[in-house]
Amino acid sequence: MALEPVAGPQKGRTLVRNAGLMLSGDVDRPLLEADALVIQDGIIAALGRGHELIAHGPFDMVIDAHGCAVAPGLIDSHVHPVFGDWTPRQNQIGWVESFLHGGVTTMVSAGEVHLPGRPKDIVGLKALAITAQRAFFNARPAGVKVIAGAPVLEKGMVEADFAELAAAGVTLLGEVGLGSVKAGYEAREMIGWARKHGIQSTIHTGGPSVPGSGYIDKDTVLEADADIIGHINGGHTSLSEAHVCELCERSSRAIEIVHNGNERVAVAAVQAARDLGVLGRVILGTDSPAGSGVQPLGILRLISLLAGFGRIPAAQAIALATGNTARIRNLDGGLLEVGRAADLVFLDRAQHSAGRDMLHSIELGDIPGVGMVMIDGAVRCGRSRNTPPAERVPELLAH
Repeated sequence: MALEPVAGPQKGRTLVRNAGLMLSGDVDRPLLEADALVIQDGIIAALGRGHELIAHGPFDMVIDAHGCAVAPGLIDSHVHPVFGDWTPRQNQIGWVESFLHGGVTTMVSAGEVHLPGRPKDIVGLKALAITAQRAFFNARPAGVKVIAGAPVLEKGMVEADFAELAAAGVTLLGEVGLGSVKAGYEAREMIGWARKHGIQSTIHTGGPSVPGSGYIDKDTVLEADADIIGHINGGHTSLSEAHVCELCERSSRAIEIVHNGNERVAVAAVQAARDLGVLGRVILGTDSPAGSGVQPLGILRLISLLAGFGRIPAAQAIALATGNTARIRNLDGGLLEVGRAADLVFLDRAQHSAGRDMLHSIELGDIPGVGMVMIDGAVRCGRSRNTPPAERVPELLAH
């Protein structure tokens, strides 16, 4: 099942040089004036020009990017894991490892809702959340950081339940609306308890997606006031474009757009956020595994959709799936900044793309090729088996 124990970051000092672009992950400043970085024990230690950073040596490992773009590893803000690298929704093994080949280095659970026989009593749902949190903390599928343990709200929960979950290390709620708590006023009270104890909340938006879930309209979303408006473009069935744009304007919470939703409304939502000057609130997810399957390239495809049809510059579209999510989700990666985890993806224009360069190819609707992925400074995969082949790939010169 490609499940590996957490061995910690790559020890030693690594130089990454000759990057054609350094994509920061910062939506307000997406391109860095740099072509190299230094990694120390899995953490970004320096950014700059290669001829300057060579003074930080000697190095245990040197990676020549050969002109590829270096970006923060992509973050999928909305997944539904169960245990390890298996999903019962599609009875598929290795789905997380396939996402790694799509440039994803971190996933955030919106609830372990596909577990056969998922407990819905309060004792059971707390036990499942704590178990999932512990299991994915102790063992990462293919090295990917899966932030899991997201209990679904059920009627009868009290503040002490949230305090207990928080004390056990649970930091997330599953999608509000997937359980028996669907009314805005009831959800708002529980979300307030969760927030008080440092647990972040996400609300389901739109039509029902699994048995037991319900229709969550714009008024319920506004009344509940969860930290993240989950799949604002539907998962799968969306609210109207007018109501989605109203949510972008009236709520100050994070705006999550997903691959497994309404693509037309996804474009409308990102354009509304751009026009309102709040692109920094937009985060991306796949909402998978789901009835439509597992999408290893879902985040890359969503980036190309928002760039190609939403007219969001490609460098900013990448930031929606990296730095925005890292800041909103309080994650250690997502940005090329000193002190951040060295979770990196090396990208280049796909072979024979009509784009003049990698960013232009994304804006034309193509996805880039992945040449290498690193997590905590450790190389986790080379040329992707899932993306189209990149024109250039990095080279490991010394190890």
